[in-house]
Amino acid sequence: MARPPSTPGTVAALFLLAMAISLMIALGRWQMHRAEERRTLLRTLEMGRAHAPLILSATTTPADLTAWRPVLARGTWQPDLSILLENRNHAGRPGYWLVTPLLLEAPRQDAVLVLRGWLPRLPLGQPLTLPQLPAGIQLVRGELARHIPRLFELGSWGLSAESPPIVLPTADGSVPCLQNIELGAYAQATGLSLLPAVLMQTQEIQDGLVRDWPQPSVDFHQNLGYAMQWFSFATIAGIAWLVVAGRAVGRMRRRQR
Repeated sequence: MARPPSTPGTVAALFLLAMAISLMIALGRWQMHRAEERRTLLRTLEMGRAHAPLILSATTTPADLTAWRPVLARGTWQPDLSILLENRNHAGRPGYWLVTPLLLEAPRQDAVLVLRGWLPRLPLGQPLTLPQLPAGIQLVRGELARHIPRLFELGSWGLSAESPPIVLPTADGSVPCLQNIELGAYAQATGLSLLPAVLMQTQEIQDGLVRDWPQPSVDFHQNLGYAMQWFSFATIAGIAWLVVAGRAVGRMRRRQR
């Protein structure tokens, strides 16, 4: 019996529909996975902020350094060890994050790295003036982060284990401007013994810095909605596959009769 002329087109249509169904199911499962990640992040954020404020010291254990936990730190600023992190935008404006260590206990070198705030990038040729820090023991309030968020970089344009060694303070007293920073490399460059966390300063001080830190995206309902859409598309494609297959079987039976 001769093969029906429509067989190649039917086979191609069934194959494409099957591929589309597999792809849509995979996309739906990926959105479900992203929703679970965001749900976990939301629980971490809520649990961290529900903790009582932690007073940082040289004896603070890593187990107490929960992300997003409110903290208080008492110590002296080390402005000569400050670093600027560039390409940090705020409200659509380019700028920097200013990072300065706070010495918790002197003469020991125990410190915590403080993300002090954002300042805008000035026009080319205009010098950037950093806000002055008060001398003596200061009380700093903020939230904990396990690390400073990294930006994508080509090569080693930052203070990391792979970057060229940097010694702070610099010989000319300038403030290095980097893309990224890692706690281990910064501790090696400064000789400080850093806590394995970063303090994001939140207290409002009239120093010109903006302390509106980016918050993580925790809207897992959006991902669940996308997942339901992909699964719905897969269901529609599955129904179409059954229709095409059923019609093909019907044509074959009619030709056999």
